[in-house]
This record gives sequence, structure tokens and C-alpha cells, in this order.
Amino acid sequence: MKVKLGTIITIANLFVWYYHASTVLRGVIDRILLNQVEKLILNVVFFSVIIVSMTGGAYISGKLVHLKRFILLWNLFGVFSSLALAMLEMIPVTTFNILFLLSLVGISFGLGFPSCMRIFADITEERNRAWFGSILILFMFMGLFVSGFITSMNSFWNVLVLTAFRSLGLISFRFLNDYFLNYKQKREVSFVFLLVKERAVLLYLAPWSAFSIVNYLGWPICSKIYGEEFVHHSALVSSIITIFFALISGFFADNVGRRKVLITGFIIFGIAYAMLGINPYNFYVWYFYTIADGVAWGIFYVVFWFTIWGDLAHEQPSEKYYVIGIIPYIFSGFLRVTIGPFIINAISEYAIFSFAAFFLFLAVIPLMFAPETLPEKTLRERELRSYIERAKRVREKFTRG
Repeated sequence: MKVKLGTIITIANLFVWYYHASTVLRGVIDRILLNQVEKLILNVVFFSVIIVSMTGGAYISGKLVHLKRFILLWNLFGVFSSLALAMLEMIPVTTFNILFLLSLVGISFGLGFPSCMRIFADITEERNRAWFGSILILFMFMGLFVSGFITSMNSFWNVLVLTAFRSLGLISFRFLNDYFLNYKQKREVSFVFLLVKERAVLLYLAPWSAFSIVNYLGWPICSKIYGEEFVHHSALVSSIITIFFALISGFFADNVGRRKVLITGFIIFGIAYAMLGINPYNFYVWYFYTIADGVAWGIFYVVFWFTIWGDLAHEQPSEKYYVIGIIPYIFSGFLRVTIGPFIINAISEYAIFSFAAFFLFLAVIPLMFAPETLPEKTLRERELRSYIERAKRVREKFTRG
């Protein structure tokens, strides 16, 4: 139980810290009025640093005999990166300085991310991995809500908040001691092997990538039509729905299988985009999209962030599986802040949403051929248990009668 608590603190804290550190830096970038070329360069460097750091972190983690020391040093580097953001108030804000800080944040997130996800995969089993992932989603969103209330426009205050959040990662070491004591190095697999030889990885990666490519278009178009305030309130409602459905999808993914839950998410999102393709200016259609967005993300966060890659790793080190799995989401973020605004202004809303709906329905096809990662034995045991419970209820009903 202590190890699971430590894992929740470590991973939830990491995502909350990354979200707000990158938000602070993006606010500075917007404030100093850089031209589009400079903004593009900063974003290319930032996302490249994250991907390179994650790739390097996965490689280093796979070679280490003592993981504890590496994660400790990485957490200390994260605390240093948080304190370094004070530079924004102490020295002139230049493109080079922002580039330096973006690189620090990218390394502080990416380098230890694979190790954190390996801990998650190691302490869970196929039969409970999705449910534990849904609990993690709950804590992540709670952390985001709390940090959203306590952050401000004051840079020094934000530095203190970010430093405090990142320091929580050091506290988690006390709870992870049992894991580190029993940690065993496993035989490594290469990225090339996973992308070329592992058919199941590609069958799950393809729909996840397709979704990530089209997903970034929705809210910017909504903002263009109805304004930022409507988007803000809709996103808040969608986040609350996401938390609720993350818990539901975690339960169902551990009981009926990952594929069925994922296909449901794609169908819901595809219907929402199809309706927007018919009439993107209908207020009620956007309300439906808000609900569909929350439901689908509740499913995708649980399965595509936490569950499926740990399942596919089986007894192998899972770091590289999780790196491959998170890259489509990171790429989606890159598209949203770079080419997203140009596409939205250049192409008709009807065309964008119609294309997105078609793309999402196509994305379901690889899932039809993907193997179910929840073991058949677990599915049969739960079906049998459900059947026995129903039989007991029927028997009690006739006994009372």
C-alpha cells in the first residue's frame, strides 16, 4: 500500500508540475511578443528536448542496477529547474533565456518519466492496472485544480509553488523504499524492436496517433466561434466528466477488456465530430461535444496513458513502451501551439470536423485486429463470478417466493 501511495505522489506530482511550469513559460512567451518564427523555434526545441530526454531516460533506466539514486538525482534536478524559473524576474527575458528554461523543464519532465511509469507497471497487474490508473487520473486532476487556485501572475510565487510541488517527489521516496529494495534489472528491448517486430504495439499506437493528430482542433475552433469564456467553462465541465468517466472506464477495462472500452471511446468522439461537421455553429452540438470530450478522454487517459503499454510489456522492462505511448500526446500538444491556429483560419470548420470524424472512425479498424491485453483467464473468472452472483440472486428470489 505504501508503494502505491508513493507511486501516486510521484506520477501525479510530475504531471501537475510539468503542466504549470510549461504554462508559466508559455505565458512569458506570449507576453514578450515574439514573432511566429521565434515561437516555432522555441516549441520545436521544447518538444524535441522532451522526446530526447524520455528516450535517453528509458535507455539509462534500463541499464541501471540501482534505480533509486537515479530518480533521486532527477527529482533534485527538477527542484533546481523550478528555482531557475526565478530568472524570469532577475535577468532580462530574452529568447535564449527562455530556450534555456524550456530545456530545463523538458529534461526535468522527460528524463525520469520512463522510470516512473515502469514503477507503475511493476506494482500493478493486468487485472487491476486500469483501475489503479483511474485513481491516478483522479489525483492528477485534483492536483491540477489545487495548483490552479494557488498559482498567480507573480513569478516568484509561481516559483515557490512549483518548487514545493516538485519537492513532493522527494517525499515519495519514503514510500517507495520497498520497491527499490526489491528492484531487479530486466532484459532490455530496443525501440526498433518494439516498432518493427511488436505488431500489437503498432495496432494500438495507430489509433492513438490518429486521435492525437485530429484532437487538437476542437477547442480552438470553439474559441473562434464562441469566445474564450465559453471554452474555459466547457473545458472545466469536460474535465469533471473526464474524472468521473476515468473511474468508470478503469473499472470496465479491468472487467470487460481494454479493446471494447477503447472502441466505445472512439465511437463517442467520432459521433461528436460528425455532428460538428454537420453544424459547427449549433450551440447544443457544442454541449454534446463537451460531454463526449470528457467521456472519451476519461477512457483514453486510463487506457492509453497508463494501462495498455504496461500490459504489452508483460515481464519486460516497460519504460520504452510508455515512451512510445506518450509521444502521440506530446506531438498533439506541439501541433496545437504551432500549426493549429493556421489550419483553423485557413480551412472551413465543416471540412475540418468532417475529416476528423472520418479519421476517427477509420482509427477503430486497427483495434479490431489488436489483441486483447486483459488475460483470457481473468475475463473468464470474472464472467463466472458474475454468473454465480446472478444465480444466487435468482435462487434467493425464488426461495423468498
